[in-house]
Amino acid sequence: MQLAQAPQRIVSLLPSLTESVCALDQCHRLVGVDRYSNWPDAVRRLPQVGGGVDPNIEAIVALKPDVVLLATSSRASDRLEALGVKVVALEPKTHADVRRVLGKVSDLLGVPREQGAERLWRVIDAGVQAAGQSLPAKVRQGGGARVYFEVSRGPYAAGEASFIGETLARLGVRNVVPASLGPFPRLNPEFVVRANPDIILVANRSMQPMVMYPGWAGLKAVREQRICVFGPGDSDVVVRPGPRMAEAARLIAQCLADKAPG
Repeated sequence: MQLAQAPQRIVSLLPSLTESVCALDQCHRLVGVDRYSNWPDAVRRLPQVGGGVDPNIEAIVALKPDVVLLATSSRASDRLEALGVKVVALEPKTHADVRRVLGKVSDLLGVPREQGAERLWRVIDAGVQAAGQSLPAKVRQGGGARVYFEVSRGPYAAGEASFIGETLARLGVRNVVPASLGPFPRLNPEFVVRANPDIILVANRSMQPMVMYPGWAGLKAVREQRICVFGPGDSDVVVRPGPRMAEAARLIAQCLADKAPG
């Protein structure tokens, strides 16, 4: 969508879009966010208008936004547009998507791409590459350590087709969850037992003690404590496809370097 002029009052209903606006130095235009948007610190002081799935439409309208940024999967678009609120739906799912979405947000905000999105993307891309180059040879040898990444309890995993899977590939390791299962499939725990990964990474926003699934006690990675559990702050970084992807790659690379066998 092209607006007649760059929006000055923005409501964002997706954390990665909130972070993208702020990474383009336009945080001051945000007047409301969803309950999960928590970075940078400045956005924590903004009015919260529910979640991306269950936004408070009345609260959004009351903020008089020039535009609402939300996920393409959000069901709020039609209701907001019916009330005369302009909506832009964007949902990055791959590295290429992140670059494209940054460009679209840059254009929407009236920030020249070369100073905005493209400059930012070069920093992200170089950071991911540097994270890969920082890894010791033992992580990459033999085609790379075999890795399982759990995004949330279920278990829901990050497959090869996800942006997390792309980051793992760029770090030179092998994902045990193939692209054929989709980006974030819900797996039978038995799948992971059969796959028998060298290293397990777990995003744990809840900070509940990690409970093993049936059969996992026998996994070599579990027996040898080759598990990284990312707490709430780091989990937000690694599971959001946005401007902090280089930081995510560094966090994952640090885990791989610490836990790699050999």
